[in-house]
Amino acid sequence: MTKRSTQTDSQDRGRFSARRKAEAVVRLLRGEDLDSLSRELGVTAATLSSWRDGFLDGGTAALEGRPADGRDELVARLQAEVGQLTMDRQPLGMRCRHLEGGRPFASGRRST
Repeated sequence: MTKRSTQTDSQDRGRFSARRKAEAVVRLLRGEDLDSLSRELGVTAATLSSWRDGFLDGGTAALEGRPADGRDELVARLQAEVGQLTMDRQPLGMRCRHLEGGRPFASGRRST
């Protein structure tokens, strides 16, 4: 091995782009041995397994219904507000019924 090929090997084993990770995962999914591929790429088997799991999770999410967007966060926030307003309103309704003494719109004393 020459010095030049050693440098190339160490550069190849550095950080992996998303594309290179996807290529490795596809190789795993096609049946290549995890340990052999791990040694070839210079990453741990656990790392390869993690890439594979993330790849499959992403694929599953892509197949589910509609993609999440900003509306989901807005809907969740508004639902939480409606729930809080409903809870805040209940004690006020009880207080109004108590003050009305069972009579709707009780006005108190009337002057004659």
